[in-house]
Amino acid sequence: MSAAASSSSSPLVAGKAPNNDNDDGSDKPTTREKLPKLSDAELRIYNKTAMNMNAFHNHFREQWNTLYSACTAARRPPGYSIRQFINYGLEFCGGLGLHHSIEEEHIFPILAKRMPAFRKELELLTQHKQIHVGLDKLELYLEQCRTGERELRLEEMKEIMDSFGKVLWEHLDDEVRELGAEEMRKYWTPAEMRRIPL
Repeated sequence: MSAAASSSSSPLVAGKAPNNDNDDGSDKPTTREKLPKLSDAELRIYNKTAMNMNAFHNHFREQWNTLYSACTAARRPPGYSIRQFINYGLEFCGGLGLHHSIEEEHIFPILAKRMPAFRKELELLTQHKQIHVGLDKLELYLEQCRTGERELRLEEMKEIMDSFGKVLWEHLDDEVRELGAEEMRKYWTPAEMRRIPL
């Protein structure tokens, strides 16, 4: 049985969020007592959300690498016309934007009820805002290239990507780490994990 469901002193009694007297004032459960090792079945349950999120993130990493490699090499990937490359970039922008919208509207509000990292004022959502400053510029640039308002210049595209690449890659890793088994078990029971929409 997991730590979240093992005793009446669990931080999830009656479905309520933990109420700890942490030095930093957060709701994060204290780790004075080492949590018991998860069984293989529990580990799969608690890691499911992180694994699913990482699958989405790997898709965005792959798209980013294709676009950025072209910019650093100063040539499009083999087999891509200019139009195909621009559309690929727009697909990346639109997909990442939609992914963040779904997280912010449907997933983060559920997680934020118990997990401070997913609250609006904290790092993960702040990263979203920082990413979208650059992502919106990239989308506008590519859209102008698509319509012929400007010529695609890979060095210009690289400059835009450099403006938000570091925070994007940090975010892709940070979010998955916060959704990993060792974090999720502190806040959710296995039964509750099955109801988290991801």
